[in-house]
Order: sequence, then structure tokens, then C-alpha cells
Amino acid sequence: MSSFLTRQDAMSARQNSLKDAHTHFRFGQNWASYSKLIDESRVAQAMRDLQEFLGRDDLTGATFLDIGCGSGIHSLPAIRWGASHVTAIDIDDDSVETTRHVLEANAPTDRFHCQRLSIFEADPTALGRFDIVYSWGVLHHTGAMHEAIERAAGLVNDDGLLALALYRKTVLCGFWKIEKRVYSRMPRWVQKLCIKAYTAKSRLGCLVKGRDFAKYIANYAADRGMDYEHDIHDWLGGFPYESVTPRQFGTFVEKLGFQREHPQTLSDSSLWTLSSGGCQEIRFRKAA
Repeated sequence: MSSFLTRQDAMSARQNSLKDAHTHFRFGQNWASYSKLIDESRVAQAMRDLQEFLGRDDLTGATFLDIGCGSGIHSLPAIRWGASHVTAIDIDDDSVETTRHVLEANAPTDRFHCQRLSIFEADPTALGRFDIVYSWGVLHHTGAMHEAIERAAGLVNDDGLLALALYRKTVLCGFWKIEKRVYSRMPRWVQKLCIKAYTAKSRLGCLVKGRDFAKYIANYAADRGMDYEHDIHDWLGGFPYESVTPRQFGTFVEKLGFQREHPQTLSDSSLWTLSSGGCQEIRFRKAA
């Protein structure tokens, strides 16, 4: 049996997701709070991460689509690197407004457009197609991940890049899906208690491994480009939640008419990880 959703299953999953929209984690609120911490050092880290992911540091003349723009921290480097136009979309009003504010404050130009738009409503005849379609850690939160990937792929120009990052599947994904659904419904004060408990667990883990937890927190922004508490809140609350093995991920997109550029090999070893599998980044090029 195929491990991927049929189109009918995907439509059903998306419809159910939309019906339960009130249970979705409020990513936009978290990004709006995080955006107050954005400074040049965090922007520089985001630029390095994007450069490594795209395999280039010059976007002169390229059109760039940021799906699930969050705080705009990834749209900003694209503008600074000379993209002819950046389109940032998100289903969350707070994310759209935060991205607009961050871009206006840090890249005053008219070469960007921010829009509240679901990937399921993104029609290439209206939105257009792009030289680079980018989405980091977003499509697995849509409620119909594989359909969302197909939609994103349909927005790529011939010979364009599709750069996606999705959660790696692990043996604990069933647990995390339940946890995230419950967490997303909790009052904020209870969520804060959960963050403290998770932090205590991480502190204990560092102690057992002989690592300095204080140093880990101090270096967190440099290593991740993200604030620790905002990142943990995002992880614990990320509902809807889906995941995929790296090999399934790569094979699925290749069947849509793309060739994988990076990484050269994919391993499913994270399946047996007894924690978060993290995100698998894969860059694809569309056949001309």
C-alpha cells in the first residue's frame, strides 16, 4: 500500500483541518513576539542558512515565493540579495502583518508583496510562478502535507528551484501529534508551565551528557537563528502535525517532475530516534 495520501484522502484531511481551524496553533502570535528580537545578527544567521539551503548567495533578477512567511526572517535575505520581487504568503494574519513590518523596517523597497493566502488557494494563474519557491517547516502543519507539496511544486517556473524543509518521521510521531493537538488548546499560562517542564527536561539531558546548558542557551540564536523559548513554544504547539521519511519526501517530489539537487543522499535512520527528528531540507530543480 502506498505511504502517501490519495487525492481524495488529502482533500478529506484538508477539509477536516479547516473545520478544526480553531484548534490550530497560533504561529502568527509567536512570530509577532519573536520579531521584536530580530536584529542584524539574527538576520545575518538567516542569510547564512538561506545561502546554504539554496546553494547560492545572489538572487539578482530572480522571483522568490516564501510560503508560510512567519516573521519574514527568510524573505528579508532574498530582498537584500537582489531578488527582482519577493512574495510572502501565510494563512495567519499576524504573520502577514509581522512580515510586512519586518521587511519595511529592514529592506525599504517596493520589491515585495505580503498576502494572507493558504497554499491550497495559491493558483499560479493568479499568483504567478516563481524562480524560487521556498518553504521551511510549514507544509507539515497544513493538515494535508502531500497536497500542499503538490501545490507548492505547481508554483515553480521551468528550471526553477523548490526548497522545502519537512519534519522527519520518527517512532514518536504519533505521540507528538497528540501532544501538539492538546497543547494548542491549552490556556497560555498552562503552555508556559509546559515550556518550563520541557526546559527542565533539556537541562537534565545536558547534565547527563556533560554539556553546559547555559552555554547552549547563550549560543542558541547563533546556532538556530531563533530564540529558545519561542522555538520550544513553536515545537510543542505545532498542530496540525505530519512527518515523512527523507526518502519518501525525495521520491514524492521527484515524481512531480523535479530533480533533487541537494543533499546527494538521503537516510531514513532518524525513524528510530526517540525524540524529535528535526527537519529534512531538500532542494529540487524543476525540469525545463
